[in-house]
Amino acid sequence: MSTDTPTIVLVGHGMVGQRFLEALAERGLTATHRVVVLCEEPRPAYDRVQLTSYFSGKTPEDLSMTDMEFIKDHGIELHVGDPAQTVDREARRVTARSGLVVDYDVLVLATGSYPFVPPVPGKDAEGCFVYRTIEDLLAIEEYAKNAQVGAVVGGGLLGLEAAGALKGLGLTSHIVEFAPRLMPVQVDEGGGAALLRTIEEMGLSVHTGVGTQEVVVGEDGAVTGMKLSDGSELATDLVVFSAGVRPRDQLARDCGLTVGERGGITVDEQCRTVNDPHVFAIGECALASDGRVYGLVAPGYEQAETAAATIAADETEQLTFTGADLSTKLKLLGVDVASFGDAHGTADDCLDVVYSDSRSGLYKKLVIGRDGTLLGGILVGDADAYGTLKAFTGSVPPVSPESLVLPAGAGESVQLGPSALPDEAIVCSCHNVSKGTIRGAVTDHQCTTVPEVKKCTKAGTGCGSCVKVLGQLVNAELEASGIEVDKGLCGCFGQTREELYEIVHALRITTYQDLLDRHGREEARGGDGCEVCKPTVGSIIASLAPTIGASGYVLDGEQASLQDTNDHFLANLQKNGSYSVVPRIPGGEIAPEKLIVIGEIARDFGLYTKITGGQRIDMFGARVEQLPVIWARLVDAGFESGHAYGKSLRTVKSCVGQTWCRYGVQDSVRMAIDLELRYRGLRSPHKLKSAVSGCQRECAEAQSKDFGVIATANGWNLYVGGNGGATPRHADLLAQDLSDAELVRLIDRFLMFYIRTADRLERTSTWLDRIPGGLDHVRDVVVHDSLGICDELEKLMQAHVAHYRDEWAETINDPEKLSRFVSFVNAPDTPDPVVAFVPERDQMKPDLPLLSIGMRPADVLEGSAQR
Repeated sequence: MSTDTPTIVLVGHGMVGQRFLEALAERGLTATHRVVVLCEEPRPAYDRVQLTSYFSGKTPEDLSMTDMEFIKDHGIELHVGDPAQTVDREARRVTARSGLVVDYDVLVLATGSYPFVPPVPGKDAEGCFVYRTIEDLLAIEEYAKNAQVGAVVGGGLLGLEAAGALKGLGLTSHIVEFAPRLMPVQVDEGGGAALLRTIEEMGLSVHTGVGTQEVVVGEDGAVTGMKLSDGSELATDLVVFSAGVRPRDQLARDCGLTVGERGGITVDEQCRTVNDPHVFAIGECALASDGRVYGLVAPGYEQAETAAATIAADETEQLTFTGADLSTKLKLLGVDVASFGDAHGTADDCLDVVYSDSRSGLYKKLVIGRDGTLLGGILVGDADAYGTLKAFTGSVPPVSPESLVLPAGAGESVQLGPSALPDEAIVCSCHNVSKGTIRGAVTDHQCTTVPEVKKCTKAGTGCGSCVKVLGQLVNAELEASGIEVDKGLCGCFGQTREELYEIVHALRITTYQDLLDRHGREEARGGDGCEVCKPTVGSIIASLAPTIGASGYVLDGEQASLQDTNDHFLANLQKNGSYSVVPRIPGGEIAPEKLIVIGEIARDFGLYTKITGGQRIDMFGARVEQLPVIWARLVDAGFESGHAYGKSLRTVKSCVGQTWCRYGVQDSVRMAIDLELRYRGLRSPHKLKSAVSGCQRECAEAQSKDFGVIATANGWNLYVGGNGGATPRHADLLAQDLSDAELVRLIDRFLMFYIRTADRLERTSTWLDRIPGGLDHVRDVVVHDSLGICDELEKLMQAHVAHYRDEWAETINDPEKLSRFVSFVNAPDTPDPVVAFVPERDQMKPDLPLLSIGMRPADVLEGSAQR
């Protein structure tokens, strides 16, 4: 026991441990106590919830949750890579692996959990991994470089994320789940079926209802396969175990603390261990007073708050932890999955209200009590309503449950806004923040932005699933208070993008500077603008160029200064400073002679070649000074820009259609070529993708595109608002059985209405969900001309088609424009020395070690981090 300043020792520094430190600081305990942290991992607390985002480009530093200034300012002694080894409860003393000995007045155990690995033969072979820490991910990433097939044992949250990570690393991925469905804890049979279909469509193989009996090991000691309980075998080079977790309670067991029968350090309602008042346990290592171990971050945060309040002995804040809401909203492999309340309908006499669309991968179920009370629910494929529905749990919603599960535009669907919630509704489960508290932050504490409300209430600073609702509540409260909500594009313009579009169109404004000086905010006029509004206005002017009399060429005069990085050189910048070359291949159709030209250029310039999902060939690795020479040869061969660099039409995919396919009912290739040539170069708020399928078998995946076309025996069906990217959305049917002319006319109207009304960087999928009235409104405008603007929309498109010019053809014929294609303005003949390559699979790849020379990240210091 300490004799001077009272000492709090925290064992473990994960997300819950960090929240505990913050709770101590908020209560002034870091000023009155010595605080010592023993952390086993070689780095401070990081966001384990977002662990998989490492494979999407985030660095370990990006995932960090530890502000070292906070640690320093509060005098916290943080020891990383130095876990507690023993606890002497009688002497109140902790000994760390390094030999460090610390006496304590209060000991808080936040040791978390460890991955459960089934006790099967071969589980420790080379090539077997768990999926828990950043170090685990680094090891998997390295081993995967020499693997081709990966298998994940476990189809829960982390298992699906691990499978997606393996797929992203280029491996053929399998998921093996012992339960009869994926994510058995969160979703029911219907939700599991919808999730299964969507995941299998992504190219992952799923094996449910089977267990792993053995990991097969080769003579070299490395994994070669798996034997499953149904007698089948699976060839694999790499195995990731993600079959659940177990509380890390060994330290507690060794020092005689009471532990549950199935693990977990037994604590009371104050998170104090039941047989030692000087020791607390929080997070995944704790067995709460309700007999459960909680594996979610929100309950862990509650436990951290409870322990800190108890240690502070604040009579005005007597917190207890007796259980927690297990509601979760996740995005797995790009698929929304959410469950809340009594998701599986275990209450007596409850009823299910279900909407299911297996083709779209949508499943929504609400569990309703006999009196109409919303008890819980499951959402798969579309969880936008999660925040509102979860907050209504335990009450009777103001509309029928049937209307809450129907998608927008279907039947009597109703989209309840946060304003319908009662003040006591919990909006942020992570920090137990109610709607009333959020309203109070605006009305009583004068918060006017979401970041200010986050800082004031902590709402939205946990898992982040409530941020959308939070923003809606803040704006609604400001408007209700008579405060005008600034919806301007940026600090330079008080207008929205849609309003700026109308100003440019109506007044025929042809330059950014003119628009800024005449219609910008007073303080921005005469200035240079910002990186938000310049490319936005540049896009507006480019899309309206033929109508307002501006140059449609994005590198002309002032327009050149408005463009994003990629548009500056009419090519996509790659990670090593080289550029990609992407010629247009309309409809994916290409003659042998043109294929030969691409091959010869790739060979002559040493470019990496890749066939893309958009049915064209990308060439990577061109130096900036090589771009004009390469494009001169491409243009001479009849190619033109594929606009892979711009916010414009990318591709119109197609299947072979009735010309070759025995199932085809229309000529999908011809239609795809016609559409791509019509809309090429069309500048828009975001990129546009399209596809044409020759029959209902949908081989071109048209229903995942911004506008997709599917052939019928009577013509064409037009789908809009689809998206297959980071936030997948199934396209909606806008019109059916259209003739060629009707189809083109409706697409003209749809695209120009989108360009006219969408926000900056807003895909058609997001726009369709946001625009008042949704699909029904768009159909009224585009199909039925309810606003009387269709003639104008068609003329705008006709002007674009008539004035289209290939940007690269214009560039290579203009010496002045060619002068920009240099690595160094003051040394135009000097290539960038960082752009270098190494061989791989008969091609080449960027020499990444060369890029890292002189840029080595700072090491994380081991030992005390106190300064």
